[in-house]
Amino acid sequence: MPPANLNRRGIAVRAPLWLLAGVLALPSGRLALAQSSPPSTQPSTSPAAPVAQNAPEMSSQESPTTFQVNVRLVELHVVIRDAHGNAIGTLRKEDFRVFDEGKPQVITKFSLEKLAPAPVPEEKSRESSSSVPSTIAGNIPQHYIAYLFDDIHLAFSDLASVRAAAEKSLNSLQPTDRAAIYTTSGRDYQDFTDDRNKLHDALLRLMPHPISDQSQQCPKMTYYIADLIENHQDQVALSAVTADVLACQFNNDSRALSAAQSLAETVARQALTLGNQETHISLISLKDVVRRVAATPGDHSIVLVSPGFMTPQQQYDVDDIIERAVRTNVVINALDARGLYVVIPGGDVTQSAPSNPLAAGQEALYQMDSEFADSDVMAGLADGTGVIFIHNRNDFDDGFRRLMSRPEYFYLLGFSPQNLKLNGRYHKLKVTLNTTEKLSVQARRGYFAPKQAPSSDQQAKQEIEDAVFSQEEMRELPIDLHTQFFKPSDEAAKLTVLAHVDLKQLHFQKVDGRNNSDLTIVSAVFDRNGNFVSGIQKLLQLHLKDDTLAYRMSSGLTVKSNFDVKPGSYLVRLVVRDAQGQIAAENGAVEIP
Repeated sequence: MPPANLNRRGIAVRAPLWLLAGVLALPSGRLALAQSSPPSTQPSTSPAAPVAQNAPEMSSQESPTTFQVNVRLVELHVVIRDAHGNAIGTLRKEDFRVFDEGKPQVITKFSLEKLAPAPVPEEKSRESSSSVPSTIAGNIPQHYIAYLFDDIHLAFSDLASVRAAAEKSLNSLQPTDRAAIYTTSGRDYQDFTDDRNKLHDALLRLMPHPISDQSQQCPKMTYYIADLIENHQDQVALSAVTADVLACQFNNDSRALSAAQSLAETVARQALTLGNQETHISLISLKDVVRRVAATPGDHSIVLVSPGFMTPQQQYDVDDIIERAVRTNVVINALDARGLYVVIPGGDVTQSAPSNPLAAGQEALYQMDSEFADSDVMAGLADGTGVIFIHNRNDFDDGFRRLMSRPEYFYLLGFSPQNLKLNGRYHKLKVTLNTTEKLSVQARRGYFAPKQAPSSDQQAKQEIEDAVFSQEEMRELPIDLHTQFFKPSDEAAKLTVLAHVDLKQLHFQKVDGRNNSDLTIVSAVFDRNGNFVSGIQKLLQLHLKDDTLAYRMSSGLTVKSNFDVKPGSYLVRLVVRDAQGQIAAENGAVEIP
């Protein structure tokens, strides 16, 4: 059984098994990089620090890293569709207007992204200069799709319908696709794979795993009504539930009105606590899936399958999920598993008739409002990442087909809020177009201001993390990636990643006769399915004498990272960042027979 952690309210929450089995997701980031014992000498990390004349000219240390969210730049993933629902890519920066709390903002970041096949990385090795081995090149993962089934909220009847449609969806995957099946309860999961049999078995294991008992008949209490009573002090809702209690528990004896109201308030508190816990666990699971999917190198998306759920006090967590998804280019599509739903006054045949006819009408209104409220979070997630929300329709086969395809075009907009106060307050966003065409806009609805400014170290860590889990090759620094391996046995191998850095574009500070600079070098290894295997971060501190710098300018320097792996096919990602924020990144691949 996985270990339990305490959430912010002190409720014990079990970490999903798929999370424990995959990448180690930390509270502030996606992974922990491998750590080795640091050298006995711990020099200052500042390039401007005084250096003793007998100090070593180069020192290196490996350490774990955690990452923080940087929200000083607010980013929006925006999809523009024409009257036929097709995404268009003909707009320019000046065609957009962004409003923060009704105030126009200056768009400082703008790009148009067109969906295209991921580039095939090249293998570079001291032993061979050939390209990627053909057995890898023909099957390099290009698209990662995580199916997240909300088994905490899903009813069995709904689960059975969407499971059959999901099976057909999986059968349509391409050889370069990798799929995973996760659940909000953390049970019955399957990590990314191209093995259709494993995915099929994971689908068959899916079952509802609710936390609260939904069979309660009297008084009728839902999470929606409990929120009205407890968080909004809605006296109409309290009166309706009290009337229900009075009828079913006290035979409509008016002398028991006070006791009936007290019982109604008690049941409301209990329902709110259970509803909050279900929502909290579902959001924690979704956040972890975003982290897991973002740890795959390339194009990635999530298909959230759920009947919906409320987030009356968890909107900050929802915004944090959108923020992470936009920053790491993770698309969240959503499918309402209820299909075409019709609100039946008094409930369906599985529920008892209302105890109090006078309260029945009000309960029907609450039921209708609750159905719409449950879909809000899925609509917000889809809008926030700029993609699709399928709801109020029974054609799940077509729904999955649409969700599997990303829009051909999307825009990435960014702005820096002016005079932003670090108070954690929610800011409403609106994106409009300066055009007369009839176009629809999909974009996030708002964001939360940070409660404190991120440090420069936090920003650097975030930039490195984003670069590690991207397939984009960056050339701000001249680097070369090489790989070597040897096999001490048939069951084990040693993989060496060599990072060669040309120092000609590196910036140095002259302090006490030395030329100082820092380099952060991250080597990450992924398996053939794009699953993170291992990573090492090294901080290389340079305090070079003039003659040493002159020599290194012509020869460069090489940093080695060693990994213990098993024979197989691997993707390698190398990221190098200097103290001034210049980043270089390269991809490689290696096959160990």
